[in-house]
Amino acid sequence: MRFQQLRYFVAVAETRHFTQAAARVGITQPSLSKQIHSLEAELGTALFERVPGDTALTAAGEALLPLARRIVADVETARREVQELVGLRRGRVRLGATPSLCVSLVPRLLRRYHDAYPRIDLVVEESGSKDLIRALTRGELDLALVVVPADGVDPALRAEPILRESLVVASVDPLPDALPGAPIPITGLRGLPMVMFRTGYDLRDATLEACRRAGFTPRLAVEGGEMDAVLSFVEEGLGVALVPGIVVAGRPRLHATPLAPPGMFRTIALAHRREVVPTNAAQALADTLAALLAQVPLPPGVEPLPAAG
Repeated sequence: MRFQQLRYFVAVAETRHFTQAAARVGITQPSLSKQIHSLEAELGTALFERVPGDTALTAAGEALLPLARRIVADVETARREVQELVGLRRGRVRLGATPSLCVSLVPRLLRRYHDAYPRIDLVVEESGSKDLIRALTRGELDLALVVVPADGVDPALRAEPILRESLVVASVDPLPDALPGAPIPITGLRGLPMVMFRTGYDLRDATLEACRRAGFTPRLAVEGGEMDAVLSFVEEGLGVALVPGIVVAGRPRLHATPLAPPGMFRTIALAHRREVVPTNAAQALADTLAALLAQVPLPPGVEPLPAAG
């Protein structure tokens, strides 16, 4: 079993088309088909079901795909690391981050990193923490800024907590019956129209669970957006939303009302795959982030966490 065979297999699995896969990896379609047949012969089983107009994975193909993706990703990481070590001073960092951080901390991080390492390509994936964690375990990202789940991150990952942020109530006008700047209990949201994140979004789950524990079901005025959309809906006066304080700091049209103790908090961690040593470029990004957090004032309710060890 050769690396190129696995690379060709992944291309066919992702495109579901032999001709498109051949164009993607830069060989002819007959050559690619020959390599796939050789791989199937070595494994003793078919990897694809070939029918007119479609190519589908067999059960064996489904089992091989995540392993092949990881091997291909690891080889690409090794190649980039070697290029850096021989002094080419170029490479790529694939960073994942949650939408709340993409509209607050990440732009400053990338600006500082690009100024220091202008020849390193930056690829950013903005998504929810669950999706980012899955992408990390598949080898599709080098680093990711994720919200630490209550039950911890995937054991295949190493996650270094870097920030603790409080959630606040974002609104376009001061909340009724609330003193300016004074915290409100979570029950103060009862009956207020709320703008809610899409299904599967971490903040949606946290908000609904907090309301449930407080004994009420929130009244949803609008639902289905991600961070920037939710903040825009709140700015238009459609309702209030529970969001990290860090994102309200950059929206002057919004009021941020803190929650009364015990409040609601999230821990943000910088994560990478446990068994893979970050490339020099990725480690430099992590170091740049640590320096940024130590030097730049953070909004109220956001505090850096000391490095472990």
